[in-house]
Parts: sequence; C-alpha cells; structure tokens
Amino acid sequence: MHLSGSITALATPFTAAGDLDIDAWLRLVDAQLAGGTQALVVAGSTGEAAALAPAEYQALLGAAVERVAGRVPVVAGTGQSGTAHTIERTRVAAACGADAALVVTPPYVRPTQAGLVAHYRAVADDGALPVVLYNVPPRTGCDMQPATVAALAGHEAIIGIKEAVADEARMQALLPLAGPGFAILGGDDATAARAMLAGADGLVSVASNAAPAAFRRLCDLARGGDAAGCTAHAAAIAALVEFCGVESNPIPVKALLARLGFGHVDGIRLPLLPLSAAHAATADRIAGDIAALEQTCRDAVAA
Repeated sequence: MHLSGSITALATPFTAAGDLDIDAWLRLVDAQLAGGTQALVVAGSTGEAAALAPAEYQALLGAAVERVAGRVPVVAGTGQSGTAHTIERTRVAAACGADAALVVTPPYVRPTQAGLVAHYRAVADDGALPVVLYNVPPRTGCDMQPATVAALAGHEAIIGIKEAVADEARMQALLPLAGPGFAILGGDDATAARAMLAGADGLVSVASNAAPAAFRRLCDLARGGDAAGCTAHAAAIAALVEFCGVESNPIPVKALLARLGFGHVDGIRLPLLPLSAAHAATADRIAGDIAALEQTCRDAVAA
C-alpha cells in the first residue's frame, strides 16, 4: 500500500443527545468518496478518538469499512500512550477491517527518540496492520525527529509518516526518505501545497471534511507540479483553512459540518465545547460558500 493524494481525517458526527450519529457518519463517508478523497482516517484526533468508548470505536470503523467497500484505504487511528495498549487497539482495528493504522507518538509520556524507535518497531513487528507514523508535537508533547523517522522507514510494515510540523526545514529533511515503500504525508492544511510541490506524497487534512473536492483539486494540482494553479487554488481555500484553526480542532470543522447537515451543532464531547458565538457568523459565511466551491472543483476533477 502506498498512501497518497487527498486524505481526510474524518470528524465524528454526534446527535443532539451526544450519541454517535451513524446516519450522518455514512453520509459523510459518501460525500468524501463523491468528492474524490483518496483515503479516509477514522478515529484520529479530528475524530475525537479519546472521547470514544471501545464499542463506539468499533462501530464507527466497521461502518466505514463496510461503506467504503475497498474503494479507498481506510486508516484507523490506533495510537495510545502505552505500547501494549497501542498494539491492542491496532489488533482491534485490523479485526474491524482497517487497511492501515495511523499511530501517533505516545501522548503525554514524552518518550526519548530511542523509546520511539522501540515503540514503533514493537507495533509494526506485531503485524496486525501496516503502520503510518504520526508526528504532532503540540498535541502530544513529543517531537519525532527526522533521524528517528529514518531509523524506522526501512521497516517493511512501516509505510509512511503524517508530519504535522509546519516548518519547511522539517519537510525538507523528511523528503529524501520518500519511496515506493514509504509515503511522506503533510499534516498541516496551511502548508500542504508547499509540501506537495516539494515532493510530499499527499495530505491528511482536517478542512477536507467540509470540502473534499476542493482538497482533491489542491492535491492534484500540487502533485502535478502546477505551481501557479496550486497557488491560486490555495488562495481560494485559504479562508476555510484559516477558520479551521480559530479554536481547537475539531471544533471549527464540526461547526461547518453541522451547517452542512452532518451531525448536530452541539455534537462535540467534553472537554471540547461547541464553536464560540464570536465565530458563528464566519462559520455561516464559509459554510454558505462551500457548495459553489465544491461544484467548481468537481467539474475540474471530472475534466
């Protein structure tokens, strides 16, 4: 498996009562496929994985796998603070039919770089699923360095990295590791165009929940080497990308999804709260612009 292109880290819709909204979930999956999304991440940080009960995790993942029916890879978030727990969650994801595991650096415990190498090798050696490394230091308190990634990239079951550090030098340090067996995926929407124009294989996006065709278009332009077209398109979606960062992820994108009919406007779990009233008008405006943006991008993809 070689992950590439436009990949969405799916948000998890909830009802007004706080339950999983499976109907909205399946419609969201359908919308992603219709928009040209090339892989889906279930129960990552955008999916509020930490707030899901084990049965909910399995229900979400199983429903997505069944709905996708092999059309694109389904990647399950399985990273935990402990190695044994990560292996256990990865085995559960495999039993649910996931194609790969997105394994974040262990949150809170702050392992050394050598500890990260041992952790990821143990998860990969278990063999339940191919592993995608995931580095997002602001959330975990742990920054996996490029030399550590290089030490792991040769493992046959470690197939790529989602790198959310936006610094250009970080991506430049990782790009030489790219190859048929190891994908370099950006994890920051705002710098995705730059990363892909430089040679990254794709993007794992938050904002693509609300505008999948727009992000498929961005990835196609960037990966095709169309710098001018990519730059112009990135400018067209800049307001959406910026809005998705006005409060902690996934608060803003879930506000957009609720306005687009996917889940309830208050459908987010504590300790996260719904979008602040100060940003409501901006959410209304951006949600109102998405339909036209998506149609334009679908037409471009179809052409």
